Amino acid sequence: MQRDSIDFESSQIGVLFRRMLIPTLLGTLAMSAMTVIDGIIVGQGVGSWGVASINIVAPIYLIMSGIGLMVGAGCSVVASIHLAQNKLKVARLNVAQALFVSAFVVTLIAVVVLLFPRETGLLLGASQTLLPHVVDYVVWIMPGFVFEMFSLIGLFIIRLDGAPRFAMWCTIIPAVLNAILDWVLVFPVGMGVEGAGVATSFCMVLGGVMALGYLIFKARRLTPQLPKLSLKSLRLTLRNIGYQCRVGFSSLMGELAIAASIFIGNLVFMRYLGDDGVGAFGISCYYTPFFFSVGNSIAQSAQPIISYNYGAQRWENVSRVRRLLLSTSFSVGVVLALLFSLLPEPLVALFVDTESVAAHIAIDGFPYFATGIIFFILNVAIIGYYQSIERIGRAILLVSLRGLIFLLPCFVLLPRLYGEVGIWLAMPIAELLTLVAIVVSSFIDRARESR
Repeated sequence: MQRDSIDFESSQIGVLFRRMLIPTLLGTLAMSAMTVIDGIIVGQGVGSWGVASINIVAPIYLIMSGIGLMVGAGCSVVASIHLAQNKLKVARLNVAQALFVSAFVVTLIAVVVLLFPRETGLLLGASQTLLPHVVDYVVWIMPGFVFEMFSLIGLFIIRLDGAPRFAMWCTIIPAVLNAILDWVLVFPVGMGVEGAGVATSFCMVLGGVMALGYLIFKARRLTPQLPKLSLKSLRLTLRNIGYQCRVGFSSLMGELAIAASIFIGNLVFMRYLGDDGVGAFGISCYYTPFFFSVGNSIAQSAQPIISYNYGAQRWENVSRVRRLLLSTSFSVGVVLALLFSLLPEPLVALFVDTESVAAHIAIDGFPYFATGIIFFILNVAIIGYYQSIERIGRAILLVSLRGLIFLLPCFVLLPRLYGEVGIWLAMPIAELLTLVAIVVSSFIDRARESR
């Protein structure tokens, strides 16, 4: 474990960023792979209606992930600053509070969904054809989210504790096992969509146990320290959690933005193209968390470095990490945009038969959809940067722009103007407008600073 440790105090910025980026990127991509593998195996073993069923449930998954990312990002920023100020006990208290309060909240949500699974499916927009399969999936996946909180929050803290490679294995091992269990339960056992839910839930539990086990037994500095059982301690816990949520709120908003785009997109595709349209859109939605993971992994790699140097008031180091964040995001975005523009057919073929109606819709739409990938990744990474320096209002505003203020009108207006092509262009246009807003606000900031 000592060989995996990272020194935020004396390591060179470029070396530090690379050592954080590679395992973080691999780990978050593995986490996204859990969702993508579900889609591929269900698509091949069940069909496009199976993909559509899981896509109906995707907003729940994103909301739960958003809670974990919100608390994890907020706790990591706060704990980074406390560490830079040599307040180790306060940092440990924040870690314990983040883990257990978030798990309690998610447990309450899971119980409500499990009590009303049919109503939940209908609320999410499931048709009567898809509803039984939506219920099968949601009943099995919900219990895993409690442990997913330990995993999502724990990964932030493990990286801050100086062990990014262990954090990587906390995601890669469950992802590999998820692929194996998916195949076994969908094909030989024949459980269909229900089998995918069982496999994913089990692997969430495994990832959470691994992360929590590290923090309790192996952490170098950030072992969770439980608060005292008193009224004053409860008030301090609520205050600390409130501030963590405030700092990390843009992470939740980022997941809600994806959830909103999927929910609205499902309704729009259902209206214009029926169940096959939802299936086609579902394929693109399996790739969307992949893009988010790339941008988010770049932001998460930079976050502890930025927050630590921000807490220590080393402004030149903060600027260096910001440049690395922007250049890496742009380069990766260009590569992925070219990939999805030039190779739509093999990417769609991973999920469904290319002769199906849903496949034809997806293959025709992917090149338009791909035009927004660069903007998407850049926006996620930049929002993460603002979060790291406690520019909370700016981060929340930008997430609101890309997730609601720009996206909703695009989904409403573009299909009326350009038909099916307009639906696929809604996300790229919303992301482009958000990036323009970022550039304009940056120029305004510089003009104010120069006065």
